[in-house]
Amino acid sequence: MKYLVRDKLFAIGDDYWIEDEQGRHAFLVDGKALRLRDTLELKDPDGQVLITLRQKMFSLRDAMTIERDERPLATIRRKRLSLLRNHFRVTLADDTELDVSGRILDREFAVEYDGELLAHISRQWFHVRDTYAVNVVREDADSALLIAVAVCVIRMAERERED
Repeated sequence: MKYLVRDKLFAIGDDYWIEDEQGRHAFLVDGKALRLRDTLELKDPDGQVLITLRQKMFSLRDAMTIERDERPLATIRRKRLSLLRNHFRVTLADDTELDVSGRILDREFAVEYDGELLAHISRQWFHVRDTYAVNVVREDADSALLIAVAVCVIRMAERERED
Protein backbone atom coordinates (compact mmCIF):
# COMPACT_ATOMS: atom_id res chain seq x y z
CA MET A 1 0.00 0.00 0.00
CA LYS A 2 1.40 3.39 -0.98
CA TYR A 3 0.70 6.55 0.96
CA LEU A 4 1.20 10.03 -0.52
CA VAL A 5 3.03 12.48 1.75
CA ARG A 6 3.91 16.13 1.13
CA ASP A 7 6.84 17.75 2.91
CA LYS A 8 4.56 20.56 4.12
CA LEU A 9 3.46 18.26 6.94
CA PHE A 10 6.69 19.06 8.79
CA ALA A 11 5.58 22.55 9.73
CA ILE A 12 4.60 22.50 13.39
CA GLY A 13 1.12 23.88 13.83
CA ASP A 14 -0.01 22.81 10.37
CA ASP A 15 -2.39 19.94 9.76
CA TYR A 16 -2.08 17.81 6.67
CA TRP A 17 -3.77 14.76 5.19
CA ILE A 18 -1.78 11.74 4.01
CA GLU A 19 -3.66 9.97 1.23
CA ASP A 20 -3.74 6.33 0.21
CA GLU A 21 -3.09 5.26 -3.39
CA GLN A 22 -6.77 5.77 -4.26
CA GLY A 23 -6.59 9.41 -3.13
CA ARG A 24 -8.65 8.85 0.04
CA HIS A 25 -7.70 10.46 3.35
CA ALA A 26 -5.80 7.82 5.31
CA PHE A 27 -4.07 9.76 8.11
CA LEU A 28 -4.21 13.30 9.43
CA VAL A 29 -0.92 14.76 10.65
CA ASP A 30 -1.74 17.23 13.40
CA GLY A 31 1.19 19.51 14.29
CA LYS A 32 0.92 20.71 17.85
CA ALA A 33 2.10 24.32 18.07
CA LEU A 34 3.24 26.09 21.23
CA ARG A 35 4.67 22.99 22.87
CA LEU A 36 7.99 22.78 24.71
CA ARG A 37 9.16 20.17 22.22
CA ASP A 38 8.18 19.06 18.73
CA THR A 39 4.96 17.07 18.90
CA LEU A 40 2.95 15.61 16.04
CA GLU A 41 -0.11 13.38 16.16
CA LEU A 42 -1.01 10.91 13.46
CA LYS A 43 -4.80 10.48 13.42
CA ASP A 44 -7.21 8.29 11.49
CA PRO A 45 -9.85 9.96 9.26
CA ASP A 46 -12.28 10.05 12.22
CA GLY A 47 -9.84 12.06 14.36
CA GLN A 48 -8.73 9.19 16.61
CA VAL A 49 -5.06 9.60 17.65
CA LEU A 50 -3.13 6.55 16.45
CA ILE A 51 0.46 7.66 17.09
CA THR A 52 2.11 10.57 18.89
CA LEU A 53 5.62 11.64 17.84
CA ARG A 54 7.73 13.65 20.27
CA GLN A 55 11.22 15.04 20.31
CA LYS A 56 12.98 13.36 23.22
CA MET A 57 14.07 15.92 25.79
CA PHE A 58 17.39 15.91 27.61
CA SER A 59 18.87 13.20 25.42
CA LEU A 60 22.63 13.06 24.83
CA ARG A 61 21.97 12.21 21.20
CA ASP A 62 19.09 13.53 19.15
CA ALA A 63 16.15 11.16 19.55
CA MET A 64 12.42 11.05 18.96
CA THR A 65 9.82 8.85 20.59
CA ILE A 66 6.74 7.31 19.09
CA GLU A 67 3.84 6.63 21.45
CA ARG A 68 0.58 4.73 21.09
CA ASP A 69 -2.16 5.16 23.70
CA GLU A 70 0.24 7.34 25.75
CA ARG A 71 2.68 4.42 26.07
CA PRO A 72 6.13 4.34 24.44
CA LEU A 73 6.10 2.33 21.22
CA ALA A 74 9.54 3.17 19.81
CA THR A 75 12.61 5.39 20.12
CA ILE A 76 14.52 6.56 17.06
CA ARG A 77 18.22 7.50 17.13
CA ARG A 78 20.91 8.02 14.53
CA LYS A 79 22.83 4.78 14.08
CA ARG A 80 25.83 5.84 12.06
CA LEU A 81 26.73 8.40 9.45
CA SER A 82 28.39 7.98 6.09
CA LEU A 83 28.79 10.43 3.23
CA LEU A 84 26.16 8.82 1.03
CA ARG A 85 23.64 7.21 3.36
CA ASN A 86 22.03 7.99 6.69
CA HIS A 87 21.29 5.22 9.18
CA PHE A 88 18.81 5.31 12.03
CA ARG A 89 17.87 2.64 14.55
CA VAL A 90 14.28 2.26 15.71
CA THR A 91 14.07 0.41 19.01
CA LEU A 92 10.55 -0.83 19.68
CA ALA A 93 9.16 -1.25 23.21
CA ASP A 94 9.77 -5.02 23.03
CA ASP A 95 13.48 -4.37 22.14
CA THR A 96 12.91 -5.35 18.50
CA GLU A 97 14.97 -3.13 16.21
CA LEU A 98 14.20 -1.72 12.80
CA ASP A 99 16.93 -0.32 10.56
CA VAL A 100 16.33 2.81 8.49
CA SER A 101 18.91 3.59 5.82
CA GLY A 102 19.29 5.49 2.60
CA ARG A 103 19.35 9.08 1.45
CA ILE A 104 16.93 10.53 4.00
CA LEU A 105 17.08 14.16 2.81
CA ASP A 106 16.44 12.99 -0.78
CA ARG A 107 13.43 10.94 0.44
CA GLU A 108 14.98 7.70 -0.85
CA PHE A 109 15.30 5.21 1.99
CA ALA A 110 14.09 1.90 3.38
CA VAL A 111 12.80 0.56 6.70
CA GLU A 112 13.86 -3.03 7.39
CA TYR A 113 13.49 -5.62 10.10
CA ASP A 114 16.22 -8.27 10.25
CA GLY A 115 17.10 -7.63 6.59
CA GLU A 116 13.48 -7.84 5.40
CA LEU A 117 12.03 -4.77 3.69
CA LEU A 118 8.97 -3.36 5.49
CA ALA A 119 8.63 -0.02 3.71
CA HIS A 120 10.30 1.92 0.93
CA ILE A 121 10.15 5.71 0.95
CA SER A 122 10.68 7.37 -2.43
CA ARG A 123 10.07 10.45 -4.54
CA GLN A 124 10.50 8.43 -7.74
CA TRP A 125 6.80 7.73 -8.08
CA PHE A 126 5.86 11.40 -8.21
CA HIS A 127 6.74 14.35 -10.41
CA VAL A 128 5.76 16.95 -7.81
CA ARG A 129 8.94 18.06 -6.03
CA ASP A 130 7.61 18.19 -2.47
CA THR A 131 5.81 14.85 -2.64
CA TYR A 132 7.00 11.37 -1.78
CA ALA A 133 5.46 7.99 -1.11
CA VAL A 134 5.67 5.59 1.79
CA ASN A 135 5.22 2.18 0.21
CA VAL A 136 4.35 -0.34 2.94
CA VAL A 137 5.54 -3.61 1.44
CA ARG A 138 4.22 -6.18 3.93
CA GLU A 139 0.47 -6.46 4.28
CA ASP A 140 0.72 -7.30 7.99
CA ALA A 141 2.96 -4.28 8.75
CA ASP A 142 1.74 -1.41 10.93
CA SER A 143 1.28 1.37 8.34
CA ALA A 144 0.82 4.11 10.95
CA LEU A 145 4.06 3.12 12.69
CA LEU A 146 6.03 3.03 9.42
CA ILE A 147 4.71 6.45 8.36
CA ALA A 148 5.61 7.79 11.83
CA VAL A 149 9.14 6.36 11.46
CA ALA A 150 9.53 8.08 8.08
CA VAL A 151 8.31 11.40 9.49
CA CYS A 152 10.67 11.15 12.48
CA VAL A 153 13.85 10.32 10.57
CA ILE A 154 13.20 13.07 8.03
CA ARG A 155 12.66 15.62 10.84
CA MET A 156 15.83 14.46 12.60
CA ALA A 157 17.93 14.58 9.40
CA GLU A 158 16.63 18.05 8.55
CA ARG A 159 17.41 19.34 12.07
CA GLU A 160 20.97 18.01 11.76
CA ARG A 161 21.38 19.75 8.41
CA GLU A 162 20.24 23.05 9.97
CA ASP A 163 22.68 22.79 12.93
